[in-house]
Amino acid sequence: MDLKLSCPELLKTDAYINGEWVSSKNTISVYDPSDGTCIAKVAKMGAGETDQAINAAEQALKPWQQKTSKQRANLLRRWYELILENQEDLAQILTAEQGKVLAEARGEITYG
Repeated sequence: MDLKLSCPELLKTDAYINGEWVSSKNTISVYDPSDGTCIAKVAKMGAGETDQAINAAEQALKPWQQKTSKQRANLLRRWYELILENQEDLAQILTAEQGKVLAEARGEITYG
């Protein structure tokens, strides 16, 4: 499947660790189950990177807990709005990765 995304940077192939996108020399190919074509090669992280990500998540929890419920709600609302703004691209990525029907992927993005 040739993904024609209006916002191609939504398709990430690196790992997100401590606020940064981290690449790896080792990758895993992700295939479209409908036709077997390679969609992307994503970073294959090891135990060290996993530990870094866990530690970073633990550290990120502290400032998050210091935010008021209104501040957290505003951040989560903005995240939701961005998801909806990019619904079509996200649905295409889900469809390519999982073989899901596009309409079902759209619904999953909108309604969970």
